[in-house]
Amino acid sequence: MPNPRQLDGIASSGETPRLLLHCCCAPCASYVIELLTPVFIISILFYNPNIMPRDEYDKRLAEISKLLSQASYPNCVDLLHSDYDIADFEAVAMPFWDEPEGGRRCKACFELRLLEAAKRAKAEGCGHFTTTLSVGPRKDAVLLGEIGTRAAEAYGVSYLHSDFKKRGGCERSVELSKQYGLYRQSYCGCRHSGIR
Repeated sequence: MPNPRQLDGIASSGETPRLLLHCCCAPCASYVIELLTPVFIISILFYNPNIMPRDEYDKRLAEISKLLSQASYPNCVDLLHSDYDIADFEAVAMPFWDEPEGGRRCKACFELRLLEAAKRAKAEGCGHFTTTLSVGPRKDAVLLGEIGTRAAEAYGVSYLHSDFKKRGGCERSVELSKQYGLYRQSYCGCRHSGIR
């Protein structure tokens, strides 16, 4: 969860700030959007070249559209996505294929996706960005924060430090997934994650 003082400082600027939200899937996004949309105008970025196979990628993208068509939010939420291309992921992950979940392959994947998120935040005129990845109980929010901070510095935007699984965030995402009938996948997306 973001620091409430950080959100208060952002919200008190007078104008509704824009945030680019890197989104791994609709279930994780459901809670994060609910939490952040009172403060931000949100552009969701679905950039996940790690997701295999293609039909899984398409299914997860469709679920985000489904969520946005059913839910209502205090501020505008729109959806951006990139073309399906696993080559970027394979290039950074190849040296670490044999590592277990949570190792250097995952770190390289996070770096790839958060750098793209920071780049797109800058291009879209969003002063802030963050990721839904920290909703997942297996995802290291401290590591994500370190990577997000470096990406933010590289592109001149601000990273919103968050551990969205805290204070019941993971559980809330499960509730919202049931409420909206969202598909909850059983693996991160990478064929090497071993979680299926």
